[in-house]
Amino acid sequence: MTAQQQHVSVLLVEAVQALAVKPGGVYVDGTFGRGGHSREILAQLGPEGRLIAFDRDPRAIEAGCAIADPRLALVHAPFSALAEELARLGIDTVDGVLLDLGVSSPQLDEPARGMSFRFDAPLDMRMDTSRGQTVAQWLAEATVAQITEVLRDYGEERFAHAIAKAIAAARAGGAVATTRQLAEIVEKAVRTREPGQHPATRSFQALRIFINQELEELSLVLPDAVAHLKPGGRLVVISFHSLEDRIVKRFMRDESRPPQLPARLPLRAAELPKPRLDLVGRAQRPGAPEVAGNPRARSAVMRVAERTEARA
Repeated sequence: MTAQQQHVSVLLVEAVQALAVKPGGVYVDGTFGRGGHSREILAQLGPEGRLIAFDRDPRAIEAGCAIADPRLALVHAPFSALAEELARLGIDTVDGVLLDLGVSSPQLDEPARGMSFRFDAPLDMRMDTSRGQTVAQWLAEATVAQITEVLRDYGEERFAHAIAKAIAAARAGGAVATTRQLAEIVEKAVRTREPGQHPATRSFQALRIFINQELEELSLVLPDAVAHLKPGGRLVVISFHSLEDRIVKRFMRDESRPPQLPARLPLRAAELPKPRLDLVGRAQRPGAPEVAGNPRARSAVMRVAERTEARA
């Protein structure tokens, strides 16, 4: 079975339904992956519709090239480049933006990517393997304080300092260059762990999020997505980590409230500036049947908001 066949898009039907696809609309899939959401959007678009699909992963773009559809434009770039790439394509506004965050199954399941401790592989973890620093390269240079900060802030790891010191001690005898090396170092440094969770889970997650700047990318794209949405256009975000979901939740909450104005400003309610977003429903999680069929869906949370008539 190929990686493309193995990948299952989470909340596939629910996410595309939340976009409320118009046949002639223009949509953005910020994370093409292996095209599950994109194919469903294309299936609902008419001949005049357009879909712009972003992905940092060269393998994902390669997989997308198998879709021979003139309505689809593939962009090899992080979704934080949304504004720049839409301008390059001559697109001012879109009818919907879908962001499926986190890492795809092929990235986790391909040993050479170094994202999982299930395989012994080079310690890479980059989503875009064509550029940037690998985790092994970063660990070779980072201080104990820097490693501690990353493990604590991106992985919510209680034993961040102990793990950082263990990594520094280990690299004194040679580079920490493989996933197995790192997993064994963390396992020895962590004194206790939640039942059923490998001791290195939080550390691997933290390093992946950090090296790919995943939270920073998310914080950059959200305001750009809203700025490019037409009135009535939808923003749909699927998160897999509490830190991601926190950013999305706060952003949508803040954008759905009127701007803060100086106290005692003599304005009537009707004269107050309108918020740019309306929240659509409550946060949605996968149902039990989906989680049973795809355990990686269990942490997913989907939030939806709609663009109002209010100007930026």
